[in-house]
Amino acid sequence: MISFQVNGKDREGQKSLTLAELLAELKLEHQRLAVELNEDVIPKTSFATTVIQEGDHIEVVSFVGGG
Repeated sequence: MISFQVNGKDREGQKSLTLAELLAELKLEHQRLAVELNEDVIPKTSFATTVIQEGDHIEVVSFVGGG
């Protein structure tokens, strides 16, 4: 198990957890969003191959339309 933060909250996960898997666990995988990993914006095309590491800081922001 590894420890990391998502939007400022502590979480634990398996060692090989990817961003795509994390988003699926959070039920956010089909939403329009931006993900920042340790202050770097990660392209959506890299979610499935980006593995979360011990101590990572992840920020997930979803886009909401309106007017």
